[in-house]
Amino acid sequence: MPGSLLALLLGSLTTVVSASTWMTDAEISAAFAGRTIDGVYATGLTFTETYRADGGIAYEEPGRQLSGRWSVVAGSFCTIYDDAISGGCFRVQQMSGNCYEFHFVAKDEDEAARRPGRTAWTARGWRSGERSTCDGLPTV
Repeated sequence: MPGSLLALLLGSLTTVVSASTWMTDAEISAAFAGRTIDGVYATGLTFTETYRADGGIAYEEPGRQLSGRWSVVAGSFCTIYDDAISGGCFRVQQMSGNCYEFHFVAKDEDEAARRPGRTAWTARGWRSGERSTCDGLPTV
């Protein structure tokens, strides 16, 4: 096998392996605390969400605004809203420099602490005010 083809195949394998790695608690906190992200759900609905350093959330989507709190529990990024049944806890993958994918794992922090195994792709987001590096379709 020519060296350049082997390098290309190994580079692709590395991308697949690293793309399947969940962010740690520390990585999640560092990426989102005090920041705003813009994103899109699997349904195509867009949103903007600010994760305040004090643990509060300000959430907006067309025609809807919510407040609540965020936390990091057992490798899951939890967004729990006041007066709304939506939200939950998500495993997060950093797909590229400014592209994150969120995979639903639990309805609340207690369930996330039990580390359920199954996840479902929910949304993709990027830091607001910066160029998104989300290229192509979601990985799922």
